[in-house]
Amino acid sequence: MEHTYIRLEHISKTFGTEEALKDISVTLQRGEILGFLGPSGAGKTTTIKIITGQLLSTSGDAYILGINARNIDETIYEQIGIVTDQSGIYERMTVYDNLLYFARILKVDPGRIEELLKRVGLYEHRKKKAGKLSKGQTQRLVLARAILHRPKVLFLDEPTSGLDPSTALSIHQLLLELKAEGTAIFLTTHNMEEASKICDRVALLSQGEIVEIGAPKQICLKYNTDKKYRVLLDDTQELILDQTAENAGKIRQWMSENRIATIHSLEPTLETVFLKLTGEALS
Repeated sequence: MEHTYIRLEHISKTFGTEEALKDISVTLQRGEILGFLGPSGAGKTTTIKIITGQLLSTSGDAYILGINARNIDETIYEQIGIVTDQSGIYERMTVYDNLLYFARILKVDPGRIEELLKRVGLYEHRKKKAGKLSKGQTQRLVLARAILHRPKVLFLDEPTSGLDPSTALSIHQLLLELKAEGTAIFLTTHNMEEASKICDRVALLSQGEIVEIGAPKQICLKYNTDKKYRVLLDDTQELILDQTAENAGKIRQWMSENRIATIHSLEPTLETVFLKLTGEALS
């Protein structure tokens, strides 16, 4: 249990008559990326707020680093990092001074700042006013601030929303490096493709309930009940074939004749599984 950094036990949250979370139970281990996936309003941000002590659950208990979230004191924030849309920066200060300010608050060696700016690709912008950064650069600055003190747990609420593919990829690479160093990462997103790439496990969240949880590939294979294959032949003819004995014979024949250019299984994506389970489209 010493490597279980987050544990949720039957968490429910009600706002008036609206039940935002319903009996949520899940764990997050050291060196693991857990994705909480679902559309806007599914309860993802509410879950983060409960774990970090910003909201009290209506019932159930949330633990972070062995401490009940109902009893969190400010020392816990020295061990966690949070990145949300509301993560502000000081626009009139330079990129470097933004991090220096928080380094002093968090008692971090200022020597770490230049190392971190190089790591997130902002070193050449270190003297630029933060308000002059692009959206992608701003997001990387917010992330740099969140990991400045080497937190044990990192919360990311839609960290690459609206970013160009290149910037999103650089953030993904950084997250995988942090994971390898032992950081536990709690990621919320409605981007199922992103989750498939970087998450060890995902929880599919719909209307406040976890409808499925597991490794992305295992979930997709679990719901691959209608097995099909895409075959591209050497004459550029593309075929979608059901898994039948007749089609297996065709594939063997084409392979013996060296006619197959590519062949791929067509298991469902996480988004397809989510739609099948909930009837909800992601947005």
